Amino acid sequence: MSYTIDGETGAWELVIGLEVHAQVVSNAKLFSGAATAFGAEPNSQVSFIDAGFPGMLPVINRECVAQAVRTGLGLNAQVNLWSRFDRKNYFYADLPQGYQISQYAHPIIGEGKIEIELQDGSTKTIGITRLHLEQDAGKSLHDQHPTKSFIDLNRSGVALMEIVSEPDMRSPEEAGAYLTKLRQILRYLGTCDGNMEEGSMRADVNVSVRKPGEGYRTRCEVKNVNSIRFVMQAVEAEARRQIEVWESGGTVEQETRLFDTGRGVTRSMRSKEDAHDYRYFPDPDLPPLVIEQSWVDQLKAALPELPDQRRARYVRDYGVTPYDAHVLTLEKETAAYYEAVARGRDAKLAANWVMGDLFAAINRTKTSIAEPPVSAADLGALLDLMADNTLSGKLAKEVFEVMVETGRAPGTIVEERGLRQVTDTGAIEAVVDGVLAANADKVAEFRSGKEKLFGFFVGQTMKAMQGKGNPALVNEVLKKKLA
Repeated sequence: MSYTIDGETGAWELVIGLEVHAQVVSNAKLFSGAATAFGAEPNSQVSFIDAGFPGMLPVINRECVAQAVRTGLGLNAQVNLWSRFDRKNYFYADLPQGYQISQYAHPIIGEGKIEIELQDGSTKTIGITRLHLEQDAGKSLHDQHPTKSFIDLNRSGVALMEIVSEPDMRSPEEAGAYLTKLRQILRYLGTCDGNMEEGSMRADVNVSVRKPGEGYRTRCEVKNVNSIRFVMQAVEAEARRQIEVWESGGTVEQETRLFDTGRGVTRSMRSKEDAHDYRYFPDPDLPPLVIEQSWVDQLKAALPELPDQRRARYVRDYGVTPYDAHVLTLEKETAAYYEAVARGRDAKLAANWVMGDLFAAINRTKTSIAEPPVSAADLGALLDLMADNTLSGKLAKEVFEVMVETGRAPGTIVEERGLRQVTDTGAIEAVVDGVLAANADKVAEFRSGKEKLFGFFVGQTMKAMQGKGNPALVNEVLKKKLA
């Protein structure tokens, strides 16, 4: 079902495209050897090139190029063996050169596509227009001094991939799903860490509205949105604003806007520049970037398994549901943890424990799958104790809680606390005999047709055995004795 917003004059359709700036995972910047670590002292990671000193010549970082190619391959996109760097000229206090080195007419990556999954289980393909490499600007700090702005050039020259989508999205949910999927792919590839809170992934959101069946109307760009939730909110807020403008007889002006997360509205920042405003021209200090097809093939052969491939493998080889496979592959770390637990064991049971007990423990202890409260090896060992009948499902849950609290191995906990399940039929028979003798009246009722009492006998037996009786054997012995 298509998503529309109702205005005074009927339904309006949304048209959404995203420009995502993803910081490249590399130890050095795009054109200099300066470091890129997050959180360093201001201006401690700046070379003469990053600071815009005259006469300094940029030199391309091969690893940043490789990361862009890997990303292009992961997006099923065209890799251009010939590309070029241009100067994009504009003045900004934290742009020391007075221009940004970017790619305009000839990007390194051309058209590609991403398949997104929506909440109703449907999928949709979103086109990628291009991916180009560019250097980041520095950062202006306005809260350090009452009358002055400070400039930190640590980010200046850091490699970014700008990934531009086609205007194929039609709802806030689709925009959120696209950004989620793109971030997931980048993380699997290891080309961007996707930490939006650290600014290593930001989105410019292009929004326009139109009547169903109409051509495109004027779009506005909402700049630098730094979370998936805010992207979805910004889409909705900007669409509603534009609908009001059109319906009141006004015209939407093409401009750049900011999203005010506190008030949930967008506000004007500046009129939108066109390409000619930036006076692009080929960077005279950099020759065209020419790469070999054989190198691209080498990078392709070494790519890791991507989320869609891994999800299909889980359904095929592990027999889990498509939904469970989706949840287990959302984060690369979750998938690695799950595979370590499932290897050589009941894969469906492993999925239930990871998505149930483990996720609950992570939420409760405010930890993460990267540093979990119970290691994959220990959770696997717990499942082994269930498989060999040392523990029942109920006892395993008790042991798991102790593992979360103490960080100890399940075998140690079982021995120390005497939690081993009783599988000795003779021992179980003795307890059952005692339970039946103590409840002779109920035994008579059961035998006269009140079969619901069977659950009562099971409960009494398990209580007498402190939950350590093997449930299947307890049921078997009771059936035999009550027959």
